[in-house]
Amino acid sequence: MFQYFNRFCSFIITFARKHHFPGLFVSDIVRNSAKQWISLSLLGLMLVKVWVIPLLYLDFEIRREYIVANLCENRNRPQMHCDGKCYLAKRIAALDEQEKRQAEKTYMSRLLDQVMDQRTDFSFAQQPVLVELLPRTIFSLAACFTPRMAVDDIFHPPLV
Repeated sequence: MFQYFNRFCSFIITFARKHHFPGLFVSDIVRNSAKQWISLSLLGLMLVKVWVIPLLYLDFEIRREYIVANLCENRNRPQMHCDGKCYLAKRIAALDEQEKRQAEKTYMSRLLDQVMDQRTDFSFAQQPVLVELLPRTIFSLAACFTPRMAVDDIFHPPLV
């Protein structure tokens, strides 16, 4: 990958020297392309993280014949029609297990960081408490509904 970047930079430098672009500085091109290269590399790493399982399926489809012939656990029993699916299932299970371990490791490291955080200063000195007493408000309750039975609304003689 890095050799392609070097080829790209040398191509831009030679192209700029041959054509004498006014106001075009080679160092700016190389600096901007380096920033773009770094940002595209980071984007690629994030996409690989997201696309691990689809890439695993793609790898399985591309190398299916090799997997069936050499890596399949049931290659000696063709009546099972496994066709390498056992290998794919093991790889997916290994990925899931790896993700679980990584999540647990991340959780534990964050928990330990929070517990062992030395930046905060705890003081158990008693702080004075100010209490302000408000005047007491008197409320009165007046019944606004007349008590009725809900059964009286449902069961009544027919209205004519």
